[in-house]
Amino acid sequence: MLQMIEANWVAFALALVIGLLVAWWLFGRASGIERRERRPDVLDEGVAPAQRNQALIDAPPAAAAARATPQATTAAAFAGTGPDILGGLGEIVGAAAGEEAAAATPPPAPAVAAPAAGEGDDLRRIKGVGPKLVTLLNSLGITTFAEIAAWSEADIDRIDTQLGAFAGRIRRDNWIEQAKMLSAGDTAGFEAKFGRL
Repeated sequence: MLQMIEANWVAFALALVIGLLVAWWLFGRASGIERRERRPDVLDEGVAPAQRNQALIDAPPAAAAARATPQATTAAAFAGTGPDILGGLGEIVGAAAGEEAAAATPPPAPAVAAPAAGEGDDLRRIKGVGPKLVTLLNSLGITTFAEIAAWSEADIDRIDTQLGAFAGRIRRDNWIEQAKMLSAGDTAGFEAKFGRL
């Protein structure tokens, strides 16, 4: 056996090197798969960044808060922003706007009377209104097409500031005209202008 190894030592050395390379490749591939499966999560940094991010998502746009309180000074706008929020200027402005919006009392609902329980319309029929917006509108006391159809420009501005991430949708998606057609039962006119229901 020893003589056979001495006679073919080059072949044995080559087989050993190939075996080591295959083992190294398999080990490296297995480690790579484990690394790819583990994706970082926002909670890896702790709960505070996740809560801060959720507060920024739920806060009304900074421009709307600035329009609502034009007399606020720069110092007041940055009050209470602490070193834990100094991740960027956008976060600072968003946090200040969120604090101002939280401190403000919500304005009253539109003058249109709310319907009795169970009499609300399916607001999802309005193009651009999904389940989250329906929930938000219902929490503001808006449940019928007639209520939306009766909004004035002041009502639109007031409600738009309460829509958070959905601000601007009322005018962009033309909710008033859609609601007028739906409350009048003009399905053909609605579908001709806005598409199938």
